[in-house]
Amino acid sequence: MKKIIITFLFSIVFLKSAYADMNDADKNRAWECSGIYMANYFLPSGETFEYSMKEKSMASVKVLKAYALEVGIPEKEWDEGVNKAVDKFYGSKFDEVKTNACHDFVNLTVPNGEDRVKKVVQTLY
Repeated sequence: MKKIIITFLFSIVFLKSAYADMNDADKNRAWECSGIYMANYFLPSGETFEYSMKEKSMASVKVLKAYALEVGIPEKEWDEGVNKAVDKFYGSKFDEVKTNACHDFVNLTVPNGEDRVKKVVQTLY
């Protein structure tokens, strides 16, 4: 009976750690990336870009929000953080280095991030 209880408690601890919330640094980075992605979507006229980049940017914003909600970040808190980041980056020029760094962040932070973004891109239209 002891072994069953110990195994049960260990599995709860293990599952809880595997499903841990975003830490503050990841949350701030996710907000920053959301702001960069939104700026990409609303690039000022005259900026050159590939249309697929806009699609991937919007899909990445959706995936980041979905993941944030999955790990327990309240929607109001998430939206407030994104709004601040959008205000910071809105109207800026396309920055390929920052955008690629955000893609890497999504792929490393969100489980199956790359696949999730691809699925959302397919549902945009």
